[in-house]
Amino acid sequence: MKSIREIYRIGNGPSSSHTMGPKKAARLYAEHHPDSKQFNVKLYGSLAATGKGHLTDRAILDILEPIGRTEIEWYPKIFLPAHPNAMSIATVTPDGRTEDEWTFYSVGGGAIKCEHLSFSESPDIYQLNTMTELLEWCNKYGKMYWEYVDETEGSEIWDYLAEVWKVMCAAIERGLDQEGVLPGPLHLRRKASNYFIRAEGYKDVLRTRGLIFAYSLAVSEENASGGTIVTAPTCGSCGVLPGVLYHLKKVYDYSDKRIIRSLATAGLVGNVVKHNASISGAEVGCQGEVGVACAMTAAAANQLMGGSPAQIEYSAEMGLEHHLGMTCDPVCGLVQIPCIERNAYAAARALDANIYASYTDGLHRVSFDHVVKVMKETGKDLPSLYKETGEGGLAKELGEL
Repeated sequence: MKSIREIYRIGNGPSSSHTMGPKKAARLYAEHHPDSKQFNVKLYGSLAATGKGHLTDRAILDILEPIGRTEIEWYPKIFLPAHPNAMSIATVTPDGRTEDEWTFYSVGGGAIKCEHLSFSESPDIYQLNTMTELLEWCNKYGKMYWEYVDETEGSEIWDYLAEVWKVMCAAIERGLDQEGVLPGPLHLRRKASNYFIRAEGYKDVLRTRGLIFAYSLAVSEENASGGTIVTAPTCGSCGVLPGVLYHLKKVYDYSDKRIIRSLATAGLVGNVVKHNASISGAEVGCQGEVGVACAMTAAAANQLMGGSPAQIEYSAEMGLEHHLGMTCDPVCGLVQIPCIERNAYAAARALDANIYASYTDGLHRVSFDHVVKVMKETGKDLPSLYKETGEGGLAKELGEL
C-alpha cells in the first residue's frame, strides 16, 4: 500500500476524481509540453457523463487555457478498458494535426495513472495490505494501528496529518458561517448553519445528532462550492470523518495529538480499501466513497474512545458493510443531491458503528477484508448507469430539476 497521504489530499472540490484528478493530469501534460500553443482534450465515460456538473472542464481549462487554446470533446458513451474515468490530452499542430496524445485515468481520491508517467506514482511503502494482517500485527506486538503508520511512514507523517486536521477544522468553521444557495442549477440552499443553530437548542442525543449533521454538512457544502477540503477518502465523501472528529473533540476535549493518531488509523482503513478494491464512485458506486468514509470514521472514533484493535476493525467492518450496494447517482452531475445528505447520515452511522462495537469484545463472523472483497464484486456487478454516469437512480428520476 502507498502512503496515507494518498488518502488525505488537500485541494478544492467538488470532486476528487472529476476535478482534482483531471486538473492534475492537465498540469502534468502542460509541464511536459510548455511550448504547445493548442490542446485537444477528450473526456470519456463517467468524466464526460457528469463532468460539467463536477466542473471537470473548468479544472482543465484553468491549467491549459493560459498556455494555449483548448478544445474539449465529450464522449460519455465510450468507456476505455482501464477505468471509467478516462481522458486524453494531445497537442494540436498549426496545420490541425494532433500529436503526442497521452491517456490519463482518474482512479479516485485525486490520484491519476498514465503510461507516460510511471514515475509520477508514489511507491508502495506498507508491507501489510489487509486489515487481517494489520490486526495480527497489533495483537502480536501489543500496539495500535497508528503505531504501524508511525513505524512505516516516519515522524514526517504527523506534520502532514496536523495540516490535514487544520484544513478539516477550517472547512467546518467556514461552512457553519455560510448561508445562501450552492452553485448550480439545483438551487440547493445551505443547511449547515441552520442545523447548528437548531441543534444547540436540543439536549443529549438529539443535540449530538444535530451537531454531527451540522459539521458534516458544513464540509460537504464547502466542497460543493469548490472550497478547500481534504479527501477522506474522496471529495464527495469529505464531510463524514471531520464531522465526527470535530464533534468528539468539542465534547470530550481530546488533544490534537490523539485526533491526529485517529486520522492515521482511519487512513489505514481507507488505504486497505483503495489497495484491494476501489474508492472511485465511477468504478464501484457510492459504497466506495461514502461507505469507505463511514468505515474510516467508525474506526477513528472507536480508537479515540478507547477501543481495542479488534473493536476498531469491527467498527470499520460495520461502517462499510451497511453501505454495500450504494449507487452513485448524482443529480445533474453535481456533488449535492444525494451526496451532501449522505455525508451527514453516514457520520451518524459511523458513530453508531463505533458504539455498537464498543459493547462487544471485537469478535465477529464477517471480517473487514470479507466486506472489501464483496464491495469490489458488488461494484463490478452494478450497471454503469449507477456508477457516476448520471443515467440511473436519483439522477434519472430527478434529472430535470
